[in-house]
Amino acid sequence: MKPWIGLSLLLAALGIGLIGPALQASRSDVMYRDQVAVLMYHHVDETAESSSTITPQLFRSQLETLKRLNYHFITLEQFSAFMDGSGEVPPNAALVTFDDGYESFYTKAYPILRELRVPAVNYIITGTLEHPKETYIPSLSRDELRAMRKESPELVSFGCHTDSMHGKLDNGDAIMTGRITRGDGSPETEDTYRERVLLDTKQCLQKLGELEAGGSDTLAYPFGITNRQASAIVGDAGVRYAFTITPEMAVPGVDPLRIPRINAGSPNISPEGLHKTITRRIVRVPEQLKSKAHAGG
Repeated sequence: MKPWIGLSLLLAALGIGLIGPALQASRSDVMYRDQVAVLMYHHVDETAESSSTITPQLFRSQLETLKRLNYHFITLEQFSAFMDGSGEVPPNAALVTFDDGYESFYTKAYPILRELRVPAVNYIITGTLEHPKETYIPSLSRDELRAMRKESPELVSFGCHTDSMHGKLDNGDAIMTGRITRGDGSPETEDTYRERVLLDTKQCLQKLGELEAGGSDTLAYPFGITNRQASAIVGDAGVRYAFTITPEMAVPGVDPLRIPRINAGSPNISPEGLHKTITRRIVRVPEQLKSKAHAGG
């Protein structure tokens, strides 16, 4: 009997294979590396109906399904390290983000995130912090933000969704990228526009910083709308990473002020459908970009 055959028989008798099932499973479970599926949500509620509202049951089912399929949920801190090249992310990495800072994040989503140990970042319209329960959909209060950060700082962080620029002008342009009409009927000047966006972004970051909310150097654009000029201004205001709603994967080399996200927060997105959407957007990351990211370049 050849030595390797004898070894195989011995290992088999002990219930051990030369390539064990666990190792085989770990290989087959790797769908992608060196990229992140950034998932976008808004409102979680049992009865409210909109294209950006899902039930707590669907939210839980999505997260449980992705975990079962061996997705690895990462923190905003891990994502930031991946983006600047100082750290790596696990295979099948996913980052959960919420926009608008609704109170339902605290009452509906957060208990599920805490139970499943899934990190998330919520992008807050900080102007609503002054009167959080007077908004159309009740918003998070300072006390609720502080409570989550105190209880689960490793799971929950918050970023900027502007201070008072979440809206659209009469002509349909986003307030963040359009030009406001002045009292005399003339549009604001380029200098005035830049100062408005710069000041609003700084105010948003400052308010979150005062709450020690974590992630206060990141921003999600209202409606996902931006342009080259607006992105440059928020960068000058202190934003390192900004998110759009372009449905792609975040990969090394992506513009840090125009990071894509995949919508997960629609009531017609089933857990299996979300998984399929992510897998359809997996890209092949060139080796030189992998090396640059891992080298901190």
